[in-house]
Amino acid sequence: MRVVFMGTPEFSVPALRAIAEAHEVVAVYSQPPRQAGRGQKPRPSPVQRAAEELGIEVRVPARLRDARAQEDFAALQADVAVVVAYGLILPQAVLGAPRLGCLNIHASLLPRWRGAAPIHRAVMSGDAQTGVAIMQMEAGLDTGPVLAEARTEIGAEETTADLHDRLAGTGAGLIVDVLGRLPMAAVAQPAEGVTYAEKIDKAEARIDWARPAIEVDRLIRGLSPFPGAWCEVAGERVKLLRSRVVPGQGAPGDVLSGFRIACGDGAVEVTDAQRAGKKPMAAEDLLKGWTLPARLD
Repeated sequence: MRVVFMGTPEFSVPALRAIAEAHEVVAVYSQPPRQAGRGQKPRPSPVQRAAEELGIEVRVPARLRDARAQEDFAALQADVAVVVAYGLILPQAVLGAPRLGCLNIHASLLPRWRGAAPIHRAVMSGDAQTGVAIMQMEAGLDTGPVLAEARTEIGAEETTADLHDRLAGTGAGLIVDVLGRLPMAAVAQPAEGVTYAEKIDKAEARIDWARPAIEVDRLIRGLSPFPGAWCEVAGERVKLLRSRVVPGQGAPGDVLSGFRIACGDGAVEVTDAQRAGKKPMAAEDLLKGWTLPARLD
């Protein structure tokens, strides 16, 4: 089939590569390059870089609401568009242009965690299970009917980064399967169980040791690697990247032993962390040349 692919971050790349092996990708749409690094030079998105490597035409419009952009999209005469974390709102003229419409790979089991940060929110909320859904797109926010889904358990020590990589691969395999079976029936999302995965706010990232250990652990794992849950260690901001709930009691913030910290109820053992200006390290390596104070803020 003639496929238009629309995506931006690293999460989208496995799907692009998988589709390109099975179908004709006539164009790739991605967010415009952003300034990054010390020199603030424009840096293409991961999807743009992958598309260029594959020899596929890349388009990076700042918006899709003007008539010219919509005409250019329709002129591709695509059978279907696949959208994976693209980052731009698709107007109705774009949604309706491909013969079979636009399909979205969404990293949750809809209708749970519609919106911008479904993987983060699933881990932060302590969900036991999540997955990937292939949805027929419509005007609402992740409200369209579902063509297929794949489920997976969330491990007790799994981070957002771990789950991100696993779901990216799952979505790539699932979308190729769906494209091979189109047209196919879609099932409307149930009205019950709707939740929204709000965009992560950096203000959420500071750890409150007075919270129960289970909540602190979920926050650390859910915000890893970005933006990274953090606390102050003797005035230095330190990111905590991996953790687990362990036995222990003390005043919230007390260092019980090693990198085991007392919480409002129970304790958390940090297994990976990152000091300011340093690379992430296993906690046992970090503590070889660094002594924690008696209490963390």
